[in-house]
Amino acid sequence: MSLLVYGAYGFSGALIAQRAARLGLPLIVAGRDAQRTGTLGEALGVPSRVFDLDSPAALDAGLTGVSVVLHCAGPFSRTSHAMVSACLRTGVHYLDITGEWQVFEAVAARTDEARERGVMLMPGVGLDVVPTDCLARHLAARLPGAVRLTLALHTNGRLSHGTATTMRENLGEQGVVRRGGRLERVPVADRSRTFDLGFDAGLRTGIRMPWGDVATAWYTTGIPDIEVFACVPTAARIGARVLPWFSGLVSSKPVQRWMKARIDAAAAGPDAAERARTIFYVYGEVADADGRTAVARLRLPDGYDLTAQTAVAIADRVLRGEWNRGFQTPAQVYGPDFPLELEGVRREEA
Repeated sequence: MSLLVYGAYGFSGALIAQRAARLGLPLIVAGRDAQRTGTLGEALGVPSRVFDLDSPAALDAGLTGVSVVLHCAGPFSRTSHAMVSACLRTGVHYLDITGEWQVFEAVAARTDEARERGVMLMPGVGLDVVPTDCLARHLAARLPGAVRLTLALHTNGRLSHGTATTMRENLGEQGVVRRGGRLERVPVADRSRTFDLGFDAGLRTGIRMPWGDVATAWYTTGIPDIEVFACVPTAARIGARVLPWFSGLVSSKPVQRWMKARIDAAAAGPDAAERARTIFYVYGEVADADGRTAVARLRLPDGYDLTAQTAVAIADRVLRGEWNRGFQTPAQVYGPDFPLELEGVRREEA
């Protein structure tokens, strides 16, 4: 019984691997860069494997003796399909830390294959989408028959290289909501709303964004109308609204190269002191056809530290036999209160 963390030398992957090693999980670190993978394995005192995602034969060999893969090499829209396919071929459980709604939908479409192979496919075992998914299920239980789910998120933290790269590659993409149970494309940041995030955050204004819950919350709750907002400063809200006018420019190769250089020149991600100062807030609201509502909020630690907590906790549970066949969301398997078991997480009702 082994856990293989692929992309373990990336910012989030390293935090996850370090936590898994510290807790004594049967860990193997893996990636495509031999030097970085080997150095991390030596530092953690665990085995390492080097293979890329282009060769099915190399992938299958890399998963020999592995029970669970925790895939951390994004952008997941480019990397997840190959790893999911390898897990299905070899009978290995698949986890990842994506937040991309397209990935959730693509993996969900393979649920029959996973059931036949006797494995679980659970993308989104990090900040995306564990706390929001569990909050959605909690609210659905508080208001049975809810037909609308609204989520809002806010943080005072900054991005890692991996997160920034995913955002860079998705610049100019349309937004998405769920209406009547179906995903529907909408202009990104086309709607704004003010939320009371509670705790010490107060009122914040958010813009509608294509967070992964527009996909996952449907499978978790069955609520047909779902939208997600990101609470960001005024300048960011204005920038998000005008960005579609320049989509051709921002997606051009010269601009993409310039942005990549800026990202690569920055620190890999927030250091421990920065993460200790970072707070993440989640607001959730459901409404039924008669206008009744229920609201709850979460106060969370830094998203990267939380991702390490949730991803390792779920991997540990899968290794212990706590899993269901097919595509699953975190709340479907581990329940609405799972985040409350983690360090620094608080929930309040409103």
